[in-house]
Amino acid sequence: MWPIDFELAVAWFSEALVHMPVMAGDAVFPPKPGVPSPAAVLLAIVWHGDAPAVMLTRRTLHLRSHGGQISLPGGKLESQDPDAISAALREAEEEVGLPPALVHVAGVMPPYVTVTGYEVTPVLGLLREPFDPIPAPDEVDEVFFVPLSLLMDVAAYQQHPIQRDGISGHYYAVSYGDYFIWGATAAMLRRLALHLARWPQGSQAP
Repeated sequence: MWPIDFELAVAWFSEALVHMPVMAGDAVFPPKPGVPSPAAVLLAIVWHGDAPAVMLTRRTLHLRSHGGQISLPGGKLESQDPDAISAALREAEEEVGLPPALVHVAGVMPPYVTVTGYEVTPVLGLLREPFDPIPAPDEVDEVFFVPLSLLMDVAAYQQHPIQRDGISGHYYAVSYGDYFIWGATAAMLRRLALHLARWPQGSQAP
């Protein structure tokens, strides 16, 4: 599906992201009214040759929002962040100790607007080699890696009904062992899977 060579993989993902359309239909509920706050997450792929994996975190239980949930490293843009890429790299360093210099940024995906009022830009970056995560104890309970082949399999995502305040909706989720990845994180990963499933292989693919 994607090139095994690291440099070709960076170039292939970069080209694919440039042509990635805005997608809809996967939000749990309509977003809050008003202008959403900008945020960014890092979709980091550790490139183990033909067995690349995506880095995910489990948030600490005491957090006011989404405690205990699975997420991509990230957060809202701060005043010192010139763009979404800078914010995603900064948050990843703060949350899991990932040095920005290790990340080869391929590009950004179209933003995803959450029900909580954030416009989240996923930043896709590739790591040539594994690194030892250092979870920030006040934010992250655990860092783990999920095979890219699973997360890019559109059929792996299941739709689940949900109801809140008398409003019916749905969300997508994908399971990996004991990990249940759902909500905005699953939606953003599924959007990438949908796009790559349609993306022409081209000369860079194996």
